[in-house]
Amino acid sequence: MSQDLTQWITEVRTLQRQLADTQKERDQAYNSAANWRRLYETEARQRREEAAEFQAQIDALQRRLDADPGAVLEKDLSTVNSLQELQQRLDGLVQQCQDLTQKLQAEQAAHAQTRQTLTAALGDTFDALK
Repeated sequence: MSQDLTQWITEVRTLQRQLADTQKERDQAYNSAANWRRLYETEARQRREEAAEFQAQIDALQRRLDADPGAVLEKDLSTVNSLQELQQRLDGLVQQCQDLTQKLQAEQAAHAQTRQTLTAALGDTFDALK
């Protein structure tokens, strides 16, 4: 009977250790999930702020164009003295447009990748909690 009691006590202590380990792992997973959530929210807030800034710039440019589109072109073209200069100016504007488009696409791709990575990490963390 003494051996049975010792065996049961050993079994109970083993289960208590396993329970403590499991609780520790759960707490670590909760902390990890909270950390990933915070990172995701920070990233999302930064992207929203950047989007708002870009939209404000677009709106300002649109108001400027709406106010007097001819004046904007006239001001830009007033310094052009030849057809060759006009072509160079046009080529520069086309290149600038292409550069800005590439930068925008790169930023959109980086945002999508960050969102995908953070979402996957959150999913993995929640899976680990189960």
